[in-house]
Amino acid sequence: MHNIKPVTIIKITSVLLITGFLFWFNWRYVNLGPEDIKTVFHGFGWAGPIVFVTVYIFRPLVLFPASILSLAGGLIFGPFLGMALIITGAAGGATLSFWIARKLGKNIAAKNWTGKAEKIQKQLERNGFIYILSLRLIPVLNFDLISYLSGISKISFRHFLIGTVIGIVPATFAYSFLGSSFASGDMSVIIFALSLFLVVSLVPLLLKKRLNHL
Repeated sequence: MHNIKPVTIIKITSVLLITGFLFWFNWRYVNLGPEDIKTVFHGFGWAGPIVFVTVYIFRPLVLFPASILSLAGGLIFGPFLGMALIITGAAGGATLSFWIARKLGKNIAAKNWTGKAEKIQKQLERNGFIYILSLRLIPVLNFDLISYLSGISKISFRHFLIGTVIGIVPATFAYSFLGSSFASGDMSVIIFALSLFLVVSLVPLLLKKRLNHL
């Protein structure tokens, strides 16, 4: 990547600065919790699921935390419908992020990379599905960041989308079930949901090192 032009560096730096600002803005001023979101969506009545999926799809544009929205999905719609809506919205949001990055960063994606970057690009082309599946199952990077970086890589969209959908199933169920358990008010259900959530969260962390060997 020694041949990257100053303009490209400026673009990448600008994206990172904007991303950082959006994270800070959400944390400082938005800061909505699952209960707040539940109150908002209940006002939409029968259209609630459609609005929820739509919001989830466009969520990456403002980098609102996916975890908060996922917990709210379970809290509002229950574990199974909530899970289905979260996966639909997350897949749609990942797709939107991917194509925005691919269109805006087409010069970067089409570039002949060198050194370590070249090896990574080749791995994404040959084993893109495995890479994305691993990154979704083992969250070593932010969800949206993976989508944006994939967009400027040479991975095929099909591998990206399939790897994303399959990879987010365990965590999605854990978040949805945990959110719905709070609505039930049954302490035994809440404890079980918390235990399941911890297992789903900790196992990927223990497997992080395996990702380096892919």
